Amino acid sequence: MGGDESTSADDLTGPLRGTTLEASVLGALDTLERVLQLEPLGDNRFQATNEADRFGRIFGGQLLAQALYAAATTVEAHPPHSLHAYFLQTGDSRRPVEIVVHPVRDGRSMAARQVTVAQGDRTLLTALASFHSNPAEPELTHQQPHVPRPEEMPLLQHWVYRVPPQFRSNAQTWIDVPPAVEMRIAEPTTFLGGQQTSGPRSHWMRLPRSIGDRPALQNAVLAYASDYLMLDMALRCHPQPADYTSVAAVSLDHAIWLYRPVRFDEWHLYTQEIAAIAGHRALVHGVIRDAAGHVVANTAQEVLVRPITRST
Repeated sequence: MGGDESTSADDLTGPLRGTTLEASVLGALDTLERVLQLEPLGDNRFQATNEADRFGRIFGGQLLAQALYAAATTVEAHPPHSLHAYFLQTGDSRRPVEIVVHPVRDGRSMAARQVTVAQGDRTLLTALASFHSNPAEPELTHQQPHVPRPEEMPLLQHWVYRVPPQFRSNAQTWIDVPPAVEMRIAEPTTFLGGQQTSGPRSHWMRLPRSIGDRPALQNAVLAYASDYLMLDMALRCHPQPADYTSVAAVSLDHAIWLYRPVRFDEWHLYTQEIAAIAGHRALVHGVIRDAAGHVVANTAQEVLVRPITRST
């Protein structure tokens, strides 16, 4: 199996720095920054490229980041405080996307923008972004979940070395085409052979290098990373057997609320848990905290989980 030769199936807590995987993750971040270099087309319209194909379609987190970033370019006075988006159709990573921003409101302390991301006549995502100038206090403090420090947890990609044979082909993709984020998680995800179980799950995440003091970009990449592992959480906690060989699962929508300035090149703890599973739909909630325990953002995503029907 490919990947960094310094990591073995018996040693999962190795570093990212100085490995061949680090070069791939850094390259993925370079690509993500290019994806967020939007080409203006006039009248609040933009064109952009895509990440490398990892899932057979454009990753939803990329579309979230582009929608939020495009909306932010049209608002001067206020930072974003929320994005509510619907994933409508899948996109082709080989074709550029067009992003259109419609001004909805410009007030003294708040602004709102409607955003669509499309390829030709296919609307991939529609979203409403809200912006608000918010003071830092007061703040309700929360106890940080008791989890190991990031350096004590395996990289997501390290679990590939223990993946069951039936998952190896898909699992290798997370090494060959990694996300633009360093993620550390104490248990394997379901797509890496993890067992179904109940209860919340936390993972650490950060960018592999600094992207500078660019608030709009920091917010966008946090929105990008907030989409990872939420669909997997719906499968992990499902009351019936649900893995990637028995069910078809897609994200229907995604919401993120931002509370504090983001420095996503520093560690953040992302805790996800199931809010509801009913029929073919599951709702996942998430809380993103910085290393000091401050709540930086909340998330919610509804996932469609349906059994795969095979003809005989």
